[in-house]
Amino acid sequence: MRILISGICGFVGSTIARALAAQSDAYQVHGIDNFIRPGSEANRAELKFLGVRLHHGDLRLASDVDALPPCDWVLDAAANPSVLAGVDGLSSSRQLLEHNLGGTVNLLEYCKRSGAGFTLLSTSRVYSIPPLSSLAVEVVDRAFAPVAGALAAGLGSERGITEAFPTSAPVSLYGATKLASEALALEYGETFKLPVFINRCGVLAGAGQFGRPDQGIFSYWIHSYLRRRPLRYIGFGGKGYQVRDCLHPADLVPLLSAQFRRPMIDVGDRTVNVGGGRASALSLLQLSDWCAGRFGARPVDADDTPRAFDLPWVVLDASKAERIWGWRPTRTVPEILEEIAVHADGHPDWLDLSAPLQ
Repeated sequence: MRILISGICGFVGSTIARALAAQSDAYQVHGIDNFIRPGSEANRAELKFLGVRLHHGDLRLASDVDALPPCDWVLDAAANPSVLAGVDGLSSSRQLLEHNLGGTVNLLEYCKRSGAGFTLLSTSRVYSIPPLSSLAVEVVDRAFAPVAGALAAGLGSERGITEAFPTSAPVSLYGATKLASEALALEYGETFKLPVFINRCGVLAGAGQFGRPDQGIFSYWIHSYLRRRPLRYIGFGGKGYQVRDCLHPADLVPLLSAQFRRPMIDVGDRTVNVGGGRASALSLLQLSDWCAGRFGARPVDADDTPRAFDLPWVVLDASKAERIWGWRPTRTVPEILEEIAVHADGHPDWLDLSAPLQ
């Protein structure tokens, strides 16, 4: 089966590409990347060595996508994944729309022409900000946790936020581009009889993730902690209690393989959460505790200034993916954090290499 991965030299795309390329008897992997993200060039040589067919192109340009060879399935892993994109002064809102929505449209047109299936890696950021920002929480073991009954029945469970949680605006410009991409993908699937899947990911983390606080907080925190670079607990009283779940992108591969093999299922089952869940959830303060045990204690500054779009607790309930696909993550948080730490030990310049261009 020929798989085309967009954003293949990014952290998520390259991690999945390596895993699929290792199954060379089952998959021939192609990929497109525009290499504009600092650090992405570092993945090019290894992927070529593994037999991945790399195509230098920009998803925003229909002509670049038109030039791609026919494939059986497209995995859309390309995006500007920052919730601050378009409002932080480092990228424009138009660029965000062109990358995240326009690129998806061009890939869907490619799928329509070639009859390829389409899987979108979406995000937990499609869920509505107001009910999440006002979620009643308490501090348990140095981390926020929802108080009993805070997640309304049907919208969440003891495992986290379900797919039924509201997606009404505001969700941030980034969240809106992914939500619009989800809707278009499903409409293309129904209109043109294409298999389409939407996988809403929690925070993805692992070795080699580009060190940016708005996109890879676990990697950024560990690298910065080790290098004794400035770190701050921002908002929520400056305590570091805010919580996210953690998932290694390699854990997506069994789910993707199952979707490639079983393309025709009910449309209501095509959108699933794929996060690490409560078992993988960490606060920034707990992450610092882990770093202190691994590298030695160091101070972290406090800044209680609220930050746009920040939320106290975002943890995904992936039980639907488990029910439909038999999927659950296998890598534990200590394994993921240690993998990042080993990479940080061996790459002292990683934060500079992967920092956004100013």
